[in-house]
Amino acid sequence: MRAAGFDAIRSFSTQTMNILHVIGARPNFMKAAPVYKALREIGGFSQTLVHTGQHYDERMSGIFLRELGMPSPDVNLQVGSGSHARQTAAILERLEPVLIERTPDLVLVYGDVNSTVAAALVSAKLGISVGHVEAGLRSFDRAMPEEINRILTDALAGLLFTPSEDGNENLAREGVPKEKIHLVGNVMIDTLLQLLPLAEDRYPGLARRFGLSDYALVTLHRPSNVDDDRTLGNIFRTLREISREIPLLFPVHPRTGQRLERLGAPADARLRLAEPFGYLDFLALEQRARMVITDSGGIQEETTFLGVPCLTVRENTERPVTVRLGTNVLVGQDMACLAAEARAILAGRSKKGRLPPLWDGHAAARIARALSGKSQATFPHRMAAITS
Repeated sequence: MRAAGFDAIRSFSTQTMNILHVIGARPNFMKAAPVYKALREIGGFSQTLVHTGQHYDERMSGIFLRELGMPSPDVNLQVGSGSHARQTAAILERLEPVLIERTPDLVLVYGDVNSTVAAALVSAKLGISVGHVEAGLRSFDRAMPEEINRILTDALAGLLFTPSEDGNENLAREGVPKEKIHLVGNVMIDTLLQLLPLAEDRYPGLARRFGLSDYALVTLHRPSNVDDDRTLGNIFRTLREISREIPLLFPVHPRTGQRLERLGAPADARLRLAEPFGYLDFLALEQRARMVITDSGGIQEETTFLGVPCLTVRENTERPVTVRLGTNVLVGQDMACLAAEARAILAGRSKKGRLPPLWDGHAAARIARALSGKSQATFPHRMAAITS
């Protein structure tokens, strides 16, 4: 898909700007892919793709990059899993020499994972400018590690690309100068629109594989839901209750799978556990689902765009626009509420949503336009001393 405005954008580019993208987890891939393609389409940019290896499993990483049409990373830091501190420290240590060697004009970071904040921090300490794609989102819950990552990354970034107006409002409230903030829309929707036709082609095969035509889809991975046995047990029992009304298909995140195995939570024909899907397969199933039960941020956005009812098993969301305008309902960890909302959807009383502004498939082109209007002098190199 050729994003609108590229011919006009190209006229701004007069010299090559070196941009280094840092990705580490599946949501990053979906946000970086359209931006990488938009900058390549314009010309005037050299691009380096660094994969931190935060998601290293083939099911969680390799297949996603291939489906998104992304090139193989120029550098893979191979940090693997670990505690937040260990993972963040490993990225800091391993990314620093890459930045010193490659001397980018701008480091682009995406989303809110550990790779995001670590890359922003090491870049800022080296005096390299940082751009944050999906800036300004806030859940106002600092018990969430992602919230800490968002706040710190936005404080370090010199360019903040927001997906919705509430992001601009949050940043303004935190004192971020207006000239740093660019409302561009949601790059996740760029990827969804590009790949939706391919996903639709996959649905018949998936329907035959699972023997399902009327179903709900489930995803759970957040520590607040899956790391406590009692909480996860309550959720699983409620899912089993809902499955008596409609079959549930549950692609299990590796961390969730480990917890369910420890609990000895059995699946059956009504509550089907599956390996994680690639993006195309998941999108195909998501589009046809009667509802989605999730704790994912990105899925709240996708279901709003697709018009699919979404029940989010969280007390808050950094994407309030999906509740205010979209199809998303927060049920928290109130399992009676989850069951009641599911019954309402099955009875035809689902929430009707509409698209937020600028969720139109051209967010990456707007980012490219913003970058093409800047010169390398905008991003002076102030490479700091390696040791103090």
